[in-house]
Amino acid sequence: MADGVAVHTFGTRLRGAMRHFGPLCVGIDPHPGLLRAWDLTADVDGLEAFAEICVEAFDGRVALIKPQVAFFETYGSGGIAVLERTIGVLRGSGTLVLADAKRGDIGSTMDAYARAWLGDGPLGSDALTVSPYLGFGSLAPALDLADANGRGLFVLAATSNPEGAQVQRGLAADGHTIAQTMVDAAAAHNAGQEFGSVGVVVGATLTDAPDLSALNGPILMPGVGAQGGGPETIRRLLPESMLPAAVPNVSREVLAAGPSVPALRAKVDELRDQFAFLQS
Repeated sequence: MADGVAVHTFGTRLRGAMRHFGPLCVGIDPHPGLLRAWDLTADVDGLEAFAEICVEAFDGRVALIKPQVAFFETYGSGGIAVLERTIGVLRGSGTLVLADAKRGDIGSTMDAYARAWLGDGPLGSDALTVSPYLGFGSLAPALDLADANGRGLFVLAATSNPEGAQVQRGLAADGHTIAQTMVDAAAAHNAGQEFGSVGVVVGATLTDAPDLSALNGPILMPGVGAQGGGPETIRRLLPESMLPAAVPNVSREVLAAGPSVPALRAKVDELRDQFAFLQS
């Protein structure tokens, strides 16, 4: 509830968008190498041109768009202004935006991050990636605000980077892995909902995944395409009953088709067809 008015949850909006547009989450990742490949300058002007091309190519055509916040922050206040405009245009047209900021802190600082990314300010997005490795309970301000505003979170659970295993595969007091503990906490938050708004991040390149059967929420799966993940790796990681919750995250493979807007759209269409089985 927000100000006593019922809001549509992020989970139900995302599931509707996935059924309509397919399950893809497409990244806006203005890496300096991509700017050069697109014949754009590695400055705020080039950043803005890159973002505008991505918006033209993807807005209203995919379920979820994920700007990688770090690549905008690199350019300081000018880069943040470009990010604000990008988020505003996408959300203004009804396209769901996931801010990939991976925020994670405690107390009033986490509350401030939540208000920045899940509130009604210029950076306010439909969902936010968060790191729970100060303890899942440290995410309480973000969880509370997401619930109040109809927004969502994607909690880092089992990431595909090799360093992640040092923490994520460690064992909690109950004998479960830390990654499983994070999934279970997200599942507890989603319990009783039609489709929960607290998703988890599980790398599509992993050899095995935590037990996701009770999650009742979306599973963001980075590592698709350039990093080696794809339809078959997702099939191996998830039981068939969980496939409709999978949200393959594609960035480099799509963006390599730019800067042509028709080429970017064609690549999205190609990948959408490859992952259509997730929603069948």
